[in-house]
Amino acid sequence: MRKHKSDRIISVLTFVLMAIGLVVIFAIGPQRANFMNSAYGTDYNQNYFFIHQLISVIISTAAFIIAFKLPYEKLSQYAKIIILVGLGMNAILAVLGWAGSSLVPCQLGGCRWINLGFLGGFQPAELLKLGLVLYLANLVGRYKKEGKLETRDFLQPYAIIAMISLFFVVFLQKDLGTGVAMVAIILAILYMSNIKIGYFLVALGILLAGGVFSIISSPHRMERMFTFSGEGNSDENYHIDNAKMAIGTGGFLGVGIGNSVQATGYLPESINDSVFAVMGETFGFVGLALIIGIFTILLFRILKTATKLETERSMVAIGVFAWVGMQMIVNIAAMIGLIPLTGITLPLLSYGGTSMMFIAFSLGLVSQLSCYTGREVKNESISSRRGIRGTYYTGSRGIA
Repeated sequence: MRKHKSDRIISVLTFVLMAIGLVVIFAIGPQRANFMNSAYGTDYNQNYFFIHQLISVIISTAAFIIAFKLPYEKLSQYAKIIILVGLGMNAILAVLGWAGSSLVPCQLGGCRWINLGFLGGFQPAELLKLGLVLYLANLVGRYKKEGKLETRDFLQPYAIIAMISLFFVVFLQKDLGTGVAMVAIILAILYMSNIKIGYFLVALGILLAGGVFSIISSPHRMERMFTFSGEGNSDENYHIDNAKMAIGTGGFLGVGIGNSVQATGYLPESINDSVFAVMGETFGFVGLALIIGIFTILLFRILKTATKLETERSMVAIGVFAWVGMQMIVNIAAMIGLIPLTGITLPLLSYGGTSMMFIAFSLGLVSQLSCYTGREVKNESISSRRGIRGTYYTGSRGIA
């Protein structure tokens, strides 16, 4: 396949989202610092959160460029190593958490971060998401080429890696939000591989059963279900009530940058999981519609790229599409009360470095892959244009 220009819309929208997130953190960072200092006795200066977010944006920009420049063929060769490193880091996280190490802060019985001191925290689950995309895509590509897609040789490693990954994140780290994003990756790649629908339905049923069990076996998840159903008390409803209040207060055009009331300490996780609600208060309906529009166009371009790639590369783009899309949907739906509240970042907009860095890397990779999409040639024979082949087309599912 002859290399051509990348889909620049993917690159532009990635950086636009990071820039918007930086503006939001600049606006509400001082309010967050004041609240943390008064409530917890910390000593954050007014620019602490903005500076750290700026560093995250710089690192994420570098990650995007590296992914764009690093040939996918080389990265694909290390797919198994990447997933094993991801699993290994999550195993180490679980052991350190169980041992009560100061390197791993734990909340609600779940240990999700490794404390790297002045470098901040690192969330191994984000590396695991990237590893899942690369490894599962590579697995589909290899076995489809050999005609063994529906054999035990393919299904067994696919299922084992998927279940171990979800066990670490959902059951040991108690992070159902991240688990939902991982399930989206697993199911999207499996479905688009064109595997028999019966195998897909079995996988779907197993994952749904696991999800139900993870909810009923966890008291704090059951509390959130009761809150969502309207049976929770005022304390349990506090977070979602204030999120809705923030969005409602914003009205059509918002209260303006720096005028958010909820960011002063009323809305929990105002710069992380709840940043969408704060943006609704700040920018209003128009601002939220614009942000959702940007995400929609970005996801459409990723999906369009996926439909014009050969199998393995297409599965990578599908995995990234599912990853980014599911995180966006779950975060926004939780903030407006469409689903039970769950902790998950809004891609490229929430405060923090690990999630942004790996999502930026994955989008940089899709941007690179967009340089190798099939190109449709109309009204002339393919042989008359050297080096250019016809477009790869999808069937009812997957790549034909």
